[in-house]
Amino acid sequence: MFNRLFGKPKQQTNALTTLDKLNETLEMLEKKENVLLKKAAAEVEKAKEFTRAKNKRGLFCCLQVTLSAAAIQCLKRKRLYEQQVEQLGNFQLRIHDQMIMLEGAKATTETVGALRTGAAAMKAMQKATNIDDVDKTMDEINEQTENMKQIQEALSAPIGAADFDEDELEAELEELEGAELEEQLLQPATAAPVPDIPANKQPVRYAPKKNTAEEDELAALQAEMAL
Repeated sequence: MFNRLFGKPKQQTNALTTLDKLNETLEMLEKKENVLLKKAAAEVEKAKEFTRAKNKRGLFCCLQVTLSAAAIQCLKRKRLYEQQVEQLGNFQLRIHDQMIMLEGAKATTETVGALRTGAAAMKAMQKATNIDDVDKTMDEINEQTENMKQIQEALSAPIGAADFDEDELEAELEELEGAELEEQLLQPATAAPVPDIPANKQPVRYAPKKNTAEEDELAALQAEMAL
């Protein structure tokens, strides 16, 4: 039924137009109901006036009967108005019921259409993205990540570090230190001659001789060998 009512955009437009028409009809019925209620109230007031006039003293019997008949006619018209008001109320209930059904059908159809659109979009995305393609892409990413990790480890390793043995270097350093110490012990100790100094003269103090460039280089080399 919903497909027949709202299956196409044109039919949805017709449904909206129908709802607008029902709203207009409902407003018209409410206005008529208010008019009839006012008329019924006016007939009641007229009946009361005829009744008050009939109850006055000094009126003839025939006049009292006429006033009573007029009051009854007012009450009859009031009943007719009330019947029409009741009928209009039933019409309004039917219109309200029809509007509720149409609005519910419209909401249901829009919900179904939205769900259908979502399902179609998901289906299209599934077709565009196959699970095998996803697995293949993840494998490629993992492989590239592992390759990059190996490249980084290779680049961060010190150059030629694996060509030298630390124990051999320590042993060679100990041999150099021992040879240097032995050479120093074998050198003879020579004392400088003491010059004759006159009694009345103070010994001349000579400034220490500055190291030459060669001596500086030798000292630096010895410091490196000691390290």
